[in-house]
Amino acid sequence: MWRIWMLFDPRRTLVALFTFLFVLALVIHFILLSTDRFNWLEGPRKSTVAAAALAPMPAPATAATGK
Repeated sequence: MWRIWMLFDPRRTLVALFTFLFVLALVIHFILLSTDRFNWLEGPRKSTVAAAALAPMPAPATAATGK
């Protein structure tokens, strides 16, 4: 194992590793924030299709004619 560290500088290798892991964590969190299910800041968005499906039906037009 010590021969591997003779090939690579330990400080530069660890800094590169931690930088890569930090960027990977940021990318994963931003991907999760862009989804509707895992957005913990804004919560789930209301869908316009779901809102239209839950809206009450309008009154029938035959009631206005008096028949």
